[in-house]
Amino acid sequence: MSVYITAPQPVEDAESGGLPDSLRRKTRKTESAKFLVGWREWLALPDLGIPGIKAKVDTGARTSALHTHDYEMFRRGGKEWVRFHLHPLRHNEEVQISCEAEVTDVREVRDSGGHAETRPFIETTARIGKFEWPLALSLTNRESMKFRMLLGRRALAGYFLVDSFGSYLMGKDLTKKYRL
Repeated sequence: MSVYITAPQPVEDAESGGLPDSLRRKTRKTESAKFLVGWREWLALPDLGIPGIKAKVDTGARTSALHTHDYEMFRRGGKEWVRFHLHPLRHNEEVQISCEAEVTDVREVRDSGGHAETRPFIETTARIGKFEWPLALSLTNRESMKFRMLLGRRALAGYFLVDSFGSYLMGKDLTKKYRL
């Protein structure tokens, strides 16, 4: 599997105010934008029809993971696909989203306890605040975890700085998009 890392792109026109100076970092070679995120953030996965999910930003995790309470692999057009279901809001089983995506890889992943699990990987678009970028995700059952999604360091791709004391710096609670 090839992984191509691209810079997050603004969803809105960049001329609509730009970035505050506090979010820009100067380096010796070039001036580059580093977007500040908290240790937990609301994000959307629009390609999967997920308008909002609370994610833990975890620089200790290499890959990102999305909660699913079940998944089914199948073939479509000669390619491997996965159909999965998730409850994006913790402690709310009334909201369930069903998704399908092409499988980009299947590989063994070790959790923080060192336990190995074989997981399917998919690629989708992630959106935090007004920025979106391609994201590789593994699918796993995170029912016992506090967050339905884990955003690993590969997803941060050198474009985000993590404020370990900050929370939801890039956006507000997205549960309103579920019309609860």
